[in-house]
Amino acid sequence: MPPSSIFPLSRPPRTLAIMRLSAIGDVTHMLPVVNTLQKVWPQTQITWFIGKLEAQLIGDFPNVEFIIVDKGAGWKGYWQLYRRMRHRQFDIFLQMQVSLRASITSMMIPAKVRIGFDRKRAADKQWWFTDYQIPHQPRQHVLDSFFEFLVFLGINERHLQWSLPIPPVAYEFAKNTFPSNKKLLVINPCSSQRRNNWRNWRHEHYAAVIEYAVTHCDMHVALTGGPAANEVAMGEAVLAALSPVTAQSVTDLIGKTALKELAAILDKACAVIAPDTGPAHIANAVGTPVIGLYATSNPERTGPYDRRWVVNQYPAALAHIGLSEASAKWGQRVRDPSVLDLITVAQVTDKLSAVLAESKQ
Repeated sequence: MPPSSIFPLSRPPRTLAIMRLSAIGDVTHMLPVVNTLQKVWPQTQITWFIGKLEAQLIGDFPNVEFIIVDKGAGWKGYWQLYRRMRHRQFDIFLQMQVSLRASITSMMIPAKVRIGFDRKRAADKQWWFTDYQIPHQPRQHVLDSFFEFLVFLGINERHLQWSLPIPPVAYEFAKNTFPSNKKLLVINPCSSQRRNNWRNWRHEHYAAVIEYAVTHCDMHVALTGGPAANEVAMGEAVLAALSPVTAQSVTDLIGKTALKELAAILDKACAVIAPDTGPAHIANAVGTPVIGLYATSNPERTGPYDRRWVVNQYPAALAHIGLSEASAKWGQRVRDPSVLDLITVAQVTDKLSAVLAESKQ
């Protein structure tokens, strides 16, 4: 349906619902959008439909009603959500999750007006489930694409404030876990495991960076990540590749932290090294420099929003498969794990040295 005279809105709606269920990085990108809504429309009641894991990170964001959607509950979950929502109706519903499951879930939520992505960025026929679609904007970062929903509503302001809530107990955990006399480097070596979607650097390369950080920069290093078997195995491989002396300056926390504790650790760090993964975006949200490792995915679309410190070998990876940035589809993945070797240890240690030099100024 084309935009009508009701957009942009002449006055703020009484109620506004957002659906962004996952993933960790994407819900982190949503925080400046919600902050902007709250500043521009302070009287609008905001409800956010979110996944269980993601709610552990941001479910205490102030002045927002969170409704947790169990994505694994199947038809039972749809029925439970329908029963919970059947006596409510939202003035505006922003469908900011592109998947068939999310679109079906959205049908359990009564709303006067539903707004989704344009057809070029939508997937799984999302436009069948929405009344209006935002105009297409080419080659945008994911966070910028979320702000397009506000522009469609009539809000042109941007408040790039993440305001990620981190409780004192999480900061206490971070304070007590690491030595107080050394700068902290966090390495989150793995992204989520997906079929044919390689993003993880070699364990021996991480080990070489750690050797540099400990011996040349006098840093303590924390390894972080989730409890998945591949992440635990990566941590073990990194530790095994270290010299015994260097290993004494490394704390392995892979699979051992809650999301709030992880956020506090990332806030405490001087720098974070990570591939295309949620913790990189959490680090960006708390203002910690992110040395992102990008070859198989485009950091201009999915990288940390502050991309000053990213090691970007994506253009070279595209060339490896016969494409250029101009000819490749926006968001094109390079399905070849060998291109990760385009990222060198020297490139990463140079970025780390630059981050540390800037922090002294």
